Amino acid sequence: MMNYPQMPLPSRSDSLWRYTSWKKIHPGKVEEIPKSDPINFSMGEKSQIDDSDEIARAFIHSISPVCKKLSIADETVEIRLESNGDLSSGELLVESKGNSTLTIRIMGDCKWTGLRILGKVTGKLSVALINEISPNSNLLLCEDWIVNRDSILELATLSIGGNLNKSDMRIELKSKGSDLRCGIASNGNAKRNDDHHIEIQHSVGYTTSSLVMHASCDGSSRSIGTGMLKICDGADGSDAGQVFRNLLLSEKALAEAIPGLEVLADDVKAAHGAASAPVDKEQIFYLTSRGLSPQESSSLIVEGFLMDAFRHVKNAHVLTDLRNGLLNHLDRLIAG
Repeated sequence: MMNYPQMPLPSRSDSLWRYTSWKKIHPGKVEEIPKSDPINFSMGEKSQIDDSDEIARAFIHSISPVCKKLSIADETVEIRLESNGDLSSGELLVESKGNSTLTIRIMGDCKWTGLRILGKVTGKLSVALINEISPNSNLLLCEDWIVNRDSILELATLSIGGNLNKSDMRIELKSKGSDLRCGIASNGNAKRNDDHHIEIQHSVGYTTSSLVMHASCDGSSRSIGTGMLKICDGADGSDAGQVFRNLLLSEKALAEAIPGLEVLADDVKAAHGAASAPVDKEQIFYLTSRGLSPQESSSLIVEGFLMDAFRHVKNAHVLTDLRNGLLNHLDRLIAG
């Protein structure tokens, strides 16, 4: 396995780096390995994660001065990750058993933050991951989740922080009975750029997955959602689907959705879809006629649209944390 300095730069033809190149998200010159301050983890014990042959993960691994392990068993946990300074990074290993709930909040005003998460799920784990870093920050987020036999992962991401965000999420349904319910909601304003790449792999048969991503874009913000659903050879009986929807709130906003399928088995159910549309002017008119301002009307529509991304998530605690985080964010935007 090559470490970061030996790796060639990824090609722009690679779907992962097609829209936000490695040079664009990298802090400084790509041939340099900068010094990083540690992310401040609110809990967890010292641990270690293996290196990776994927460039973003290898880079975070090479610069991170801290790695924490969080073991959860039949409990509800909230962990806060705070980054400050010019450059901050860290790695987090999550191991869950039983029926557990986890909220991860990414916070701070660091100019550049790198975070790598490796999760292993046995039983049922419901996760709310909320990106609420400073609007002037850049974030590189890499996630790898493994869902074991007869286990369920509810993975809900709310992306409302940062200026330039690059997220690469990969989930493997490793054994029979694995189930993934994934929802991603992104709200763009000003010049915010939010780039999400999601890969879901059905390694064996009789596994299920659902992915829903909703992005709302205002100002001159931009959202990119690329998905790759892989059903491996012999994974018959798999049932999978992914849907991307975009809501455009201004003429200068841009949103792209590119779902993809790679199906190597015969007896499967696999579907994907994507759609983009401007905000409904009749809805705005209806709400303003009831006494709401145009900003409040738009905010109410965005709230409903983004929360619908979590339609397959059943955990009430996770949904409450996501809704509260979104409402606080939208209130701040209205207040200016």
